[in-house]
Amino acid sequence: MTFMKPIGAFVLAVSLCFAATAAEEAKKIDLPKLKAQYKRPKDIPHPKENPYSQAKATLGKALFFDPRLSRSGVMSCATCHNPSFSWGEWHEKGVGDFHKVLGRKDPTVLNLAWDELYFWDGRADSLEAQALGPIEAEGEMNMKLDSAVGILKSIKGYRPLFEAAFPGEKEPITKENIGKAIATFERTIVSGEAPFDRWIKGDEKAISAEAKQGFELFNTKAKCASCHSSWRFSDGSFHDIGLPSKDVGRGAHLDLAKMKHAFKTVGLRNIDQRAPYMHDGSVKTLEEVVDHYDKGFVKRPSLSDIITPLGLTPEEKKSLVAFMKTLTSVDAPVTLPILPQ
Repeated sequence: MTFMKPIGAFVLAVSLCFAATAAEEAKKIDLPKLKAQYKRPKDIPHPKENPYSQAKATLGKALFFDPRLSRSGVMSCATCHNPSFSWGEWHEKGVGDFHKVLGRKDPTVLNLAWDELYFWDGRADSLEAQALGPIEAEGEMNMKLDSAVGILKSIKGYRPLFEAAFPGEKEPITKENIGKAIATFERTIVSGEAPFDRWIKGDEKAISAEAKQGFELFNTKAKCASCHSSWRFSDGSFHDIGLPSKDVGRGAHLDLAKMKHAFKTVGLRNIDQRAPYMHDGSVKTLEEVVDHYDKGFVKRPSLSDIITPLGLTPEEKKSLVAFMKTLTSVDAPVTLPILPQ
């Protein structure tokens, strides 16, 4: 029994050391300045070449939910980007035409108005291009865009919607305008105010002490903010985070060593509504996500320099998860459009 005392003293000393380190980290934080980095924007950005109009958004919403834009007649954009799952899907992998299981999880379309590149691998450089991509992709909706245009022209109720959205055009029903309308609607899909936002604005009771500690860890020891930055909690960039996947991601479109196995940083708004996680749906819970970043990653040449062992304690991991859950907003129910006939 005598050997237990020095070991106990050592453990206590180590614990006090970690506590002191955490306290020192907290002192280094300029909390008001840090919180200011996460303030929500006042307006939604729309490109000059596709300015916002209510008529265009209304048309885009109808197109987003219309299964007639798919070869099977049963799939729509909303099939894979379901508002009930924070505009994503609950499957590990997407399911496309002929019930084919795809190679990646369906990403959310939440808060895309602030992005510059789209899809997990950044292969689309505009939201308009992103909107059209799944319609004609063989593995997804599998509808030729010319055929989609023909179908929409045959539906009388769509013509006045297109004419209102694109006034003055001799023939408004075009594939380009389909993309513009869907993209306009998608830009309006924005997460609402969350408890975190109320805390940012000064309500100290909006989130728990545990979540506040998680916010500090998020921006310091856990290094989450290195990629999950800004009010959306995404830098919009691409990183290899060490998932054991053969998918090369961004590396298929950008021939750079560090882009091999790199995927787009997902935004963390409403993240607890979008399990499972990662581009391949391989991580089931937020707790497992934190474990992955702590020390569960695969080491390889393309691994992001940001990804290193963190040495998080069980209490710190709980705090991080508690913080991420404060990013979820209670949004108004989405009403389904009455589709044109």
